[in-house]
Amino acid sequence: MKTVLIALLGFSLLSACTPLGMATGAAATAGTAASKEGGIGGAITDASIKGSINEAWFRYNVDTFAKLSTTVNQGRVLLTGVVQNPEDRVEAVRLVWQVKGVKQVINEIRVADSEGVSGFVRDNWITTRLRTAMTFEKGIQSLNYSIDTVQGVVYLMGVSMSEGELNKVMSLARTIPNVKQVVSYVKMVGEPITPTTVTQ
Repeated sequence: MKTVLIALLGFSLLSACTPLGMATGAAATAGTAASKEGGIGGAITDASIKGSINEAWFRYNVDTFAKLSTTVNQGRVLLTGVVQNPEDRVEAVRLVWQVKGVKQVINEIRVADSEGVSGFVRDNWITTRLRTAMTFEKGIQSLNYSIDTVQGVVYLMGVSMSEGELNKVMSLARTIPNVKQVVSYVKMVGEPITPTTVTQ
């Protein structure tokens, strides 16, 4: 059973890097773009940036970056996941900056051992539960937010209509079991994007 699950996860990762996978992702992103500040044009651009990053990582070494993921919002790129050594962390960021359209890189890649399938399942459960809670919570435009969970740390990115809305989202995240920390890179609607890199 474990072998089958690993195979399915691997197929899912690789399919996201194929033209079909990227096209499907672009269509899904465009479908939710009406509620996002960047509009449909911005969403398609973000999907293109994400696809180019995946392609750059794939060409460099698909195994090195297999446990990384990207979230792109209006040219802001959030990198999350785990690599085995600091050099891989630096290289992942360097490759992202080479992609046209990238305005800001938020580097949350960790250098650590992977928690395996059990950790993957737990993190996805946290993300799904938070997304569901946000969808049914009054006063939250859930489609404006992206959620990534890595080793129990929840990363939020996107656009919030107000500080009050963002506080609601963060409060919901903190109530979910196994959440260790909530990190927000959400910007307020209308707030300009400063081209920079954030490294931690």
